[in-house]
Amino acid sequence: MTTSAKSFRRAGVLGAGAWGAALAQVCARAGLEVLIWAREAEVVEAVNLRHENPLFLPGVALEPSVRATGDAADLAGCDLILAVAPAQFLRSALTSLAPVLKPGTPVVLCAKGVEQGALKLMTEVLAETLPAAAPAVLSGPSFAAEVARGLPTAVTLACPGPALGEALAQALATPSFRPYLSGDMIGAEAGGAVKNVLAIACGVVEGKGLGRSAHAALITRGFAEMTRFAVALGAKAETLAGLCGLGDLVLTCSSPQSRNMSVGLALGRGESLAAALSGKLSVAEGVASAPAVLALADRLGVDMPICRAVAELLSGKVDVDDAIQSLLARPLKSEL
Repeated sequence: MTTSAKSFRRAGVLGAGAWGAALAQVCARAGLEVLIWAREAEVVEAVNLRHENPLFLPGVALEPSVRATGDAADLAGCDLILAVAPAQFLRSALTSLAPVLKPGTPVVLCAKGVEQGALKLMTEVLAETLPAAAPAVLSGPSFAAEVARGLPTAVTLACPGPALGEALAQALATPSFRPYLSGDMIGAEAGGAVKNVLAIACGVVEGKGLGRSAHAALITRGFAEMTRFAVALGAKAETLAGLCGLGDLVLTCSSPQSRNMSVGLALGRGESLAAALSGKLSVAEGVASAPAVLALADRLGVDMPICRAVAELLSGKVDVDDAIQSLLARPLKSEL
């Protein structure tokens, strides 16, 4: 049977954090019925009774067609799933769907990171937990609060088959949310994983007061690391020049609104990692992904000095000054 946008009437959102709630808004504005799965009973109650998610997305009125549940099995009847649980929790969240999900159901991966321990990309986690699902990746420059408010946003929607990709894009697109299609899922998710680590580095530069020149240099050299990493995984280099790579990198590395950059800001100002993370409900994916990205890069033989400096800083192996000095003292080399 040919898949079309009309095939999608009910969307399930796996994860009720800020990004999950924002994507639920997108789906509702696109005319879909939306059911969010949340671990927190207070979130389920707030969404269903007051049309809000004060725990993770305060101040945003959710669309009336957005509902919530605490039982992942309730997503069984959905025509597509947006998997928005944080990267380190995605495996368990997807596993909860395994007994009930219909074969062939599209699962759009919206988490960004590399799984610790196994060093798996999110597409690999999906293939192992829900092998009968139809995979897709959504990534790009998108702050949850802005998307939830309906501000203009463009993202990459990567899918191995153009027919499914076009149908998903038509189903999710709204006047303010524009998906651009790609066939390179590895490139889309690799960019999203690395940019969170680089955002911590850019936050350190900002917090330490190293100036805009250093900030620009770090983004540029970080983009080179991101591209090398993605290509080694099998991605196309040009994918990283798009929204899911360069676009997401520029956004996440340029605003304290970024959870990852805010962690780096605190570290650059002399705070401990524990203090930088304290009181934050939302997950800074780069903190968990940094050691996994570095370990995977080492396995692939990819040189990623900025990501290495971030991973060593987060682990306490070096302090901020040592991390900066290690980058500036590297041997001079050709840029390309």
